[in-house]
Parts: sequence; C-alpha cells; structure tokens
Amino acid sequence: MDNNPSPLDVAIERVGSASELARRIGITAAAVLQWPQVPPKRVLAVEEVSGVSRHILRPDLYGPPPTETAE
Repeated sequence: MDNNPSPLDVAIERVGSASELARRIGITAAAVLQWPQVPPKRVLAVEEVSGVSRHILRPDLYGPPPTETAE
C-alpha cells in the first residue's frame, strides 16, 4: 500500500478541502472528488490556486520538474 499522497491530494490539502479547491477553480466539489488525477484542462488552474507545480500534478503532460543547472 502506498502511503504517499497523490499530487491531487497535496493540492487539496494546500487549499484546505476539495470543496475549497472546486470553489476556487469554478467547478463542483463532486467533480473534483471524481478525478483520479487532475484533468489536462484543469492543471493550470489547480497549479495557480494550490501552488502545486504542473510538473508535479501531471508529469505525463509537462515532464518532470525543471532542475537548476550550475553554471
């Protein structure tokens, strides 16, 4: 069993609840609770309100988080 929260769970926790996340992005809490992961059309809105990077929310779409390179 995996004890690590999903990226969606982290986003929900950061804003306080699924209802609050839904309110902030203009959809119903029921919709948020049905997501297995953040839908592509909602990633940027969830990123904006939660502070969870699009690269964390959907690495399959945006790739891994960028890393700083030493110069």
